[in-house]
Amino acid sequence: MDLVIDMELPCPPSEVVAFVNDLSDYPRWMGLVHAATPQANESEPAWSVELRAKVGPFARSKRLRMVRTVDESPNHVRFERKESDTNAHGTWILDARLDGTTTTRLTVRLQYEGRLWSSVVERVLRDEVERSKERLLALVSAR
Repeated sequence: MDLVIDMELPCPPSEVVAFVNDLSDYPRWMGLVHAATPQANESEPAWSVELRAKVGPFARSKRLRMVRTVDESPNHVRFERKESDTNAHGTWILDARLDGTTTTRLTVRLQYEGRLWSSVVERVLRDEVERSKERLLALVSAR
């Protein structure tokens, strides 16, 4: 399954990358990410991420340990799921690409294996991804 944010922002990649290279900032603009806490004493940049979706009175959440596997600022940042236990876990990848010089074309792709809870929740998540564009644009414009 893929969720994609594809948008134009009115500033260079160097001003946008701050919002996508640290998962701790994602809850400010991406409603899917409820919390992202940096993990101390790690050999690589890692975060405990809680994803949450609400449908009516019901909420579902999922916790992942994500690490930054690519940091080619200001043009490419990638995070991948790497749990610290020995169990098998589904693949999760969040890949952000920033292109441009005076404006930025931002493409953020969240790829994951299997189904995320249910088709109803997946539809809610897709809607939330669309709303996240407005929040990110407001944050970038306020800088």
